Amino acid sequence: MQPTATATIPEVIQQIPLNYYLIFSTALFVIGIIGVLTRRNAIVIFMSIELMLNAVNTLLIAFSSYRSDPTGQVFVFFIMAVAAAEVSVGLAIIVMIYRNIRTIDVGMLNKLKW
Repeated sequence: MQPTATATIPEVIQQIPLNYYLIFSTALFVIGIIGVLTRRNAIVIFMSIELMLNAVNTLLIAFSSYRSDPTGQVFVFFIMAVAAAEVSVGLAIIVMIYRNIRTIDVGMLNKLKW
């Protein structure tokens, strides 16, 4: 069944099976985990963490829509606000690390020890 132009967002989301959202969110989360575990660049690790966070947000919105309960969407709003603060603090830390040791390779962070 094709969504019409007059269909509201929850109706369109409910036409897509919940399994598709589960598979999509799982794939995003796994890609994020692989990025965190295999990369040594601090910015790529940071982006992988954000990807995992967005996978969880996608799943919360999908379940919220299927249950017709706005609680999940409210949680996503607060998670995004906390993620914005995390990005600003995290990028500031990465910039300070780069200024001190001239690299953002996490393997070189042992130079920060006394």
